Amino acid sequence: MPNVGEVAPDFEALTDEGKPIKLSDLRGKKVVLYFYPKDFTSGCEMQACAFRDHYAQFEAANAVVLGVSPDDVESHRRFREALQLPFHLIVDSDFSLSKAWQSYGTKTYPDGRTFTGTQRSHFVIDENGVIVDVQNPVSPQESAPRALAAVQGS
Repeated sequence: MPNVGEVAPDFEALTDEGKPIKLSDLRGKKVVLYFYPKDFTSGCEMQACAFRDHYAQFEAANAVVLGVSPDDVESHRRFREALQLPFHLIVDSDFSLSKAWQSYGTKTYPDGRTFTGTQRSHFVIDENGVIVDVQNPVSPQESAPRALAAVQGS
């Protein structure tokens, strides 16, 4: 897993607009990279809306927010529009980002059901590309406030 103090591994992927984005192109800004399982699910909506509702504070701290899930460009576009998200969502259809950032695995629910896929987590990266906070796993309720505290403290 990428750890605090390490340079964040670079990647290039498509956004909800179908445009490529590279993590290294965001140097000079803080980046909150958060992973979530699926568009249009309750926990994922809760997490995305919390980042949306605090976005002005992230911007004031020179930070951008990027959400990552395996959904495709069209699903991300609809999710972003439906929730009026001011930040981009990244396509990880082959789970390569989730796996590289160790945000992929099997989760067992209390009722015994299992889920294999993207696990909810977030990483805060400073202006120089160094990871300053890792929350893996993180709850949908705690993700945005914890990320904001890390961004404001770095």
